[in-house]
Amino acid sequence: MPSQNRPVRGSTTGRPLMAALDLLGRRWTLRIMWELKSGPVGARALKERCGAMSSSVLYTRLGDLREVGLVRQREDNLYELTEIGRRLGRAIEPLDSWAQRWSGEISSDE
Repeated sequence: MPSQNRPVRGSTTGRPLMAALDLLGRRWTLRIMWELKSGPVGARALKERCGAMSSSVLYTRLGDLREVGLVRQREDNLYELTEIGRRLGRAIEPLDSWAQRWSGEISSDE
């Protein structure tokens, strides 16, 4: 699991940014975070929202995200973002805006 001050993929420093990029760069991680930003959801519904993701990958990623404090599982078994997870969501919204503009520019160039 990526952690500060320990080497991660692509970096021997373990700087917080490198650890975060390692975590978020794992397949399906950002998609799960994105789907949870609209509110609590159960694992089955989350898997349906994510399409082709296997159940084992879903539970592995949810475990990873719980371990690093971005997601929590409520008593009713729904998953939701923690406050720090919601802050991450707000931090990547500008990237989504940029991607939307970029996509439009690419489409209009064709």
